[in-house]
Amino acid sequence: MSLIRWSPFFEPFEEMEKAFGDMTPSIRNNQFGFVPAVDMYEEKDNVVVEANLAGIDPEKVNVSIENDVLCIKGESEKKSEVDDKNYYRKEIRRGSFYRSVTLPAKVDGDRANAVTEDGVLKISIPKIKESKPKQIKIKNKKNK
Repeated sequence: MSLIRWSPFFEPFEEMEKAFGDMTPSIRNNQFGFVPAVDMYEEKDNVVVEANLAGIDPEKVNVSIENDVLCIKGESEKKSEVDDKNYYRKEIRRGSFYRSVTLPAKVDGDRANAVTEDGVLKISIPKIKESKPKQIKIKNKKNK
């Protein structure tokens, strides 16, 4: 398995991203509010996924696993006082978010657990032991 690095948009694309967001506010406010960065690694018998969700109430985050795909979705509060400020720079995204990640192994989603600590959501998902192929001996039945 190879490491896939997450890299957000570079500054030169900031104006293009802002223009796109202004043209399609319904898309920007719904599914594409922001995408949390994740780290995924393997521990002995588990696949572990960590997501940086600093400042987000864990009660407003939903984690689900279906067909070996992990989905994290939720919402960060958008306070009304934020609109009244004269920003020099506004990079913190608020609103709804969604992230789905295909897991690298068969997992038992029913036994998964999730905890938050210091703004990091850590999800541990037990791997399912894969069954080894079974050799079946062919018997030759002779006609008499």
